[in-house]
Amino acid sequence: MKEIPESVYQEIEQAIGSDQSVVGIDAKKTHIIIIHMLKQIQEKLESLEQRVNQLENRFNG
Repeated sequence: MKEIPESVYQEIEQAIGSDQSVVGIDAKKTHIIIIHMLKQIQEKLESLEQRVNQLENRFNG
């Protein structure tokens, strides 16, 4: 597994950290960030799939 740069790690830690939580993170905020990032990945994947389909149609059409 690839290492996360310290600056990125600290940025994420600051974004999700919570002193009021027993586990030290804000679970709701963490889940919102994860879901948002997954949606971005899904949108990029759909865009790439469309581009691949267009290229395939061009070469096979």
